[in-house]
Amino acid sequence: MTNEKFIEQVSTLAKFLKTHCNDKHLDEAKKEIGIDLFYKGENLNFMVSTTLCKECEELFRYTHQRLLECSHEIKPSCRKCPHPCYERDRWKQMAKIMRYSGMNLGLIRIKNLFRI
Repeated sequence: MTNEKFIEQVSTLAKFLKTHCNDKHLDEAKKEIGIDLFYKGENLNFMVSTTLCKECEELFRYTHQRLLECSHEIKPSCRKCPHPCYERDRWKQMAKIMRYSGMNLGLIRIKNLFRI
């Protein structure tokens, strides 16, 4: 995968997890998380930052590590990947989060289109 695609993937994960965490973990203490991105040994001079609870932070770090280890030159979506790198339970958990956050972020974008 290209460096740009890697940055996009990690940024999307951060956005989806933040949306999920803000809506589902209202009472949990949250902290600012920042990850300087390196890919294939190269510093990408890009930092992804977000605010997450402890559970979501652990999941974010896990998914980031999985992306670092993705062996595909052209990365397929995780759902269509012939060699999934997520553990089955984590894959199911991320699928739920992606579905929820994707719908939520899509609805926000549509609402913003109709604002005057």
